Amino acid sequence: MPVSPSDSLWWRQAAVYQIYPRSFADSNGDGMGDLPGITSRMAYLSALGIDAIWLSPFYPSALADGGYDVDDYRNVDPRLGSLDDFDAMVAAAHAADTRVIVDVVPNHSSNQHEWFKAALAAAPGSPERARYHFLDGLGDDGELPPSDWPSHFGGGAWTRVVEQAGPRAGSLGQWYLHLFATEQPDFNWDHPEVREDFHTTLRFWSDRGVDGFRIDVAHALVKDMSLPLRSKPVLEILVDDGTDPLFDRDAVHEIFEGWRSVLNEYNPPKAAVAEAWVPFTDRRLKYARPTELGQAFNFDLLQAPFSAVEFRSIAEKCLFEATASGASSTWVFSNHDVVRHPSRYALPDGSTRDDLEAWLLADGATPAVDLARGLRRARAATLFMLGLPGSAYLYQGEELGLFEAADLPASALQDPTWFRTLNTVKGRDGCRVPLPWSAVEPNFGFGGTPWLPQPVWFGSLAATAQDGVAGSTLEMYRSALSWRSKLQAEETLEWLASLSPEMVRYRRPNGWEVITNFGATPTQLPHDVDLSKVVLSSGGNATAGIGAGRVSGAGSATIPAETTLWIAP
Repeated sequence: MPVSPSDSLWWRQAAVYQIYPRSFADSNGDGMGDLPGITSRMAYLSALGIDAIWLSPFYPSALADGGYDVDDYRNVDPRLGSLDDFDAMVAAAHAADTRVIVDVVPNHSSNQHEWFKAALAAAPGSPERARYHFLDGLGDDGELPPSDWPSHFGGGAWTRVVEQAGPRAGSLGQWYLHLFATEQPDFNWDHPEVREDFHTTLRFWSDRGVDGFRIDVAHALVKDMSLPLRSKPVLEILVDDGTDPLFDRDAVHEIFEGWRSVLNEYNPPKAAVAEAWVPFTDRRLKYARPTELGQAFNFDLLQAPFSAVEFRSIAEKCLFEATASGASSTWVFSNHDVVRHPSRYALPDGSTRDDLEAWLLADGATPAVDLARGLRRARAATLFMLGLPGSAYLYQGEELGLFEAADLPASALQDPTWFRTLNTVKGRDGCRVPLPWSAVEPNFGFGGTPWLPQPVWFGSLAATAQDGVAGSTLEMYRSALSWRSKLQAEETLEWLASLSPEMVRYRRPNGWEVITNFGATPTQLPHDVDLSKVVLSSGGNATAGIGAGRVSGAGSATIPAETTLWIAP
């Protein structure tokens, strides 16, 4: 059934599938995924049961940061297709009752953007430079950067330019700000031309049928550039009052109120979700207000250990806060920026972020990981999450149970983090390896020789190897998303008592129940669980390991370790 134009709240409990275009499907054999490749797999996506696709940037780019360095916000990278290909993809998605969300990258452009090239060619103090953050350096000859601000990808956040105009032409001159790679100069969002140009971009893609937008680094647009610049030696946000010099400043909300006005020009209004890594949830939820973007990612579950206490407390907190803000909650375990969650769960319990980085740097060799346990936990966590009210954001390949490709050779790495940290932080390439579609075709059916090498073990997890196989991760996702669409209820739940601190049990208003055993051993099921109504288990077959029929008393049946059950009304 085609997309209904009258459903203005489709996003509130949508299952959204993130596509990293270069790594999804290659239609022309050049080794890079493209828009026609996405269109060719629309039947697969429809059969999976998702409600929307979210496309990471597909715009013209030199790929200094995997496409998040944008040359032109209103065009398609010719290596990925054309605007006609984009229109065809949107039409195919809509015909399959699938919405389309696109990434917008407003904090910075590419250094190949026409505005930045004009800024480099202009003199200090010119109107062209005012669209970015250019400042004189410190020291006797301006040889020191204007501040100690760090880059997210390592090193400092300032780069000095050779002046092309003015009295210092041919000599080193001003510095420009880039919170990410050198090739990603930050926009000056105090400039009215910057604000209006992004309004134009929102309208451009909305007019082409886009249903929503994901806003990259939404919390970083406004900076305090008053001199002398304040010190900011770490990237974390340390204050909760909007006065951090770089992040989550109060003035950013005026920008997104303007965006909401643009998005509301359409019927139905366009959806939006903020990527705002703000540790203070009351401030993060400002981005999700109905007067602004409407939703904001919460990454709490993504950052949490596999724990009954952690998962329940996070779900309770996020649902309460979403209700208070008028938004619906968002849930995510993996995306293009983080190690895939089956691999995170496979590391020894208690592993820190530093341990994860060390594991990547060791090509996944140390510490030893338990991949079977990692996948078992990932499947259980996914079913726990898919039962919750709110939107579920899924990352391409997680439906196949893909692990991180941790042993990519150094010669293949392309993440700017690897280079800017002088080969001490491996970066995000391991979660961006092109997908395995076929167990037997060359390049696992992706297309041409992939731009990142695929590991040999991809074959066993390819889509064709799991299609129709009972208990496979692909079939679990298909079943879960199918049941989710049938069982969807009001955006509330009731927490129910269990017989173990390792078990979490909740019920949706229509009687749909979710039970997760987070423990490492089987746990007794409560006496009132009707096993004849178990429709799905993360462990494989719906009733595997727990028997069948009605449970007559506590202790007469158990739920396997690290397993989630779904129980229909």
